[in-house]
Amino acid sequence: MSARTDVTHRFRAMACDVTLWVAAPHGDPAGPLHRAAAVFHRVQAACTRFDPDSPLMRANAAPRSWHEVPDELYQAVQEAHGAYRRTGGRFDPRVLAVLRSWGYDRSLAFTGGPPELTGPAGTGRVRRPWRRPAVPAAPGRRRWRPGFDPTRRAVRLGADPVDLGGIGKGLAVRWAAGELAGAGPASLVEAGGDLYAAGTGPDGTGWRVAVEDPRGGTAPVAVLSLTDRACATSSVRIRRWRVDGREVHHLVDPGSGQAAGAGLLAVTVLDTDAAAAEVWSKALFVTGRAGIRAEATAAGLAALWVDGEGTIGSSAALAPYLIWLAEQP
Repeated sequence: MSARTDVTHRFRAMACDVTLWVAAPHGDPAGPLHRAAAVFHRVQAACTRFDPDSPLMRANAAPRSWHEVPDELYQAVQEAHGAYRRTGGRFDPRVLAVLRSWGYDRSLAFTGGPPELTGPAGTGRVRRPWRRPAVPAAPGRRRWRPGFDPTRRAVRLGADPVDLGGIGKGLAVRWAAGELAGAGPASLVEAGGDLYAAGTGPDGTGWRVAVEDPRGGTAPVAVLSLTDRACATSSVRIRRWRVDGREVHHLVDPGSGQAAGAGLLAVTVLDTDAAAAEVWSKALFVTGRAGIRAEATAAGLAALWVDGEGTIGSSAALAPYLIWLAEQP
């Protein structure tokens, strides 16, 4: 009997490391792997906010106007609007103005602690010139009503520009997993903490997924066993920085325009779909520590969270997937 061979492909896209894994592939997996990788590059090209000439940023430059856009962007805006409605506005991509006002208008190197964005160029740890834009502090709670023209594949974003980075990554995982379906008995798509685990894993007992500790270190806070499940984590472990001495992060409360997640460091959610898991991890993070258990229970979500004191919480729906939990502080 010949030894089984798994095939992996790793690359960088959408500001994160991406891993594609096909266990015991049926024939040559090069085609499915190539198509799955191409998904990430197309989504990045269409939905990045760090390229002023991207289709997203051209639409953001005139959000009240109609724009014909690539299919990936059209679907991402549709999915974002559906998520906005399902979460009662706790997921709301209209936070770009806030992020830009905090200096996060370009890709930053979040290494070695939170960079400082302050004062004139060269006075902080970020050495490129930066000027704080004069923008509103929050998009407010006015209803988001984007427009869609399916015939022209055109969108109208509304009054405010949008950031589709999170849901775009979830959709890329969803679509890439679809490209790998059937390439082998089990496959995995993982992108910066968002993943879809298809099949029962390399050994037939489920994919083992470690949930990282948002406080740092190499030891996880939990290990999950997943079969045909998506997993997404919203965390402030990496993307946090300081603006004039005040620490902020990339997860924004769309109602207040302030850093979200009062009392929380990270939230992990499981779902059958990667984009849905991404949406709900952010919506629960916005809820904050005080209300997260009740909210996760009411929505029937399999969720795990870590608060500012290192305490780990989880919903009852997570129990079937949990195989190990770190000791509580």
